[in-house]
Amino acid sequence: MGAIYLVRHGQASFGAENYDQLSPRGFEQSTVVGTELLRRGVEFSQVRSGSLARQRDTAATAVKVLGSGVAVVEDERWNEYDHVDIAKYHAAGVQQTDSRAYQAALDGALSAWVAAGVAGPCAETWPRFLERVKGALADLVASLGKGEHAVVFSSGGVIATVCGALLGTPEAGLLKLNRVTVNGGITKLVSGRGGVTLLSFNEHPHFEAEAAELLTYR
Repeated sequence: MGAIYLVRHGQASFGAENYDQLSPRGFEQSTVVGTELLRRGVEFSQVRSGSLARQRDTAATAVKVLGSGVAVVEDERWNEYDHVDIAKYHAAGVQQTDSRAYQAALDGALSAWVAAGVAGPCAETWPRFLERVKGALADLVASLGKGEHAVVFSSGGVIATVCGALLGTPEAGLLKLNRVTVNGGITKLVSGRGGVTLLSFNEHPHFEAEAAELLTYR
C-alpha cells in the first residue's frame, strides 16, 4: 500500500498584520516535523504543499531536514479556507486579539458558512472548498505508483475536511476535527485497491516530553 502523510503547517503569526507567515516557533516545529519524518524512514516520491507562505515555509524547512532530492510541488488546492472572508460575512467585527474569543467566533462563522451552501456570500463557498480539496486528494492518489508515498504540507481545515470526507461526514470533519489539529501534526492515509483510508489523525508525539513546549493549536 502507498501512504499519504498530511502535515499541518507550523504556527503562523496570529494577531500580526500578516497572519500568513511562520512565527519563530513555527519554524522550530517545522524542523521537528522534518526530524520525525526522517525518523520514520519513509521514502517520499512526491512532496506537495499549498501556495500559502506558512505552508511553503513549513515544507521547505521540513524537507531540508529530510535531505530529500524530491522537489516540493505547489498546488493551491491544498490552501486553507479564507478565514478573513468567512469572518467578514459570518462573524462581522471579530478581531484577532484574543485567541479563545476569536476561535469561538470562527467556529460559529464556519458553521454558518457550511449552512449557507452554494448561496453563501463568500468568494469561495463551502461546496466549492470541499470540491477542490477532494479533487486535490484524488489527483494526488491517481499520480502515485504502486507502493509510493507522498507528503503534503497543508492546513488544519483542509486536513480535517479530508478526514471527514473519508469518514463520510466532511462537515463534521471541518467543524469538529479542525478545532483539535495541532501545528505540525501528522495525519496518515493509506491508498490501496479498496480506495483511500484514514489510518491516523493528528499524530503529535514529536511534540511531547522534551518538545512539549512546542505544542500549539493556533
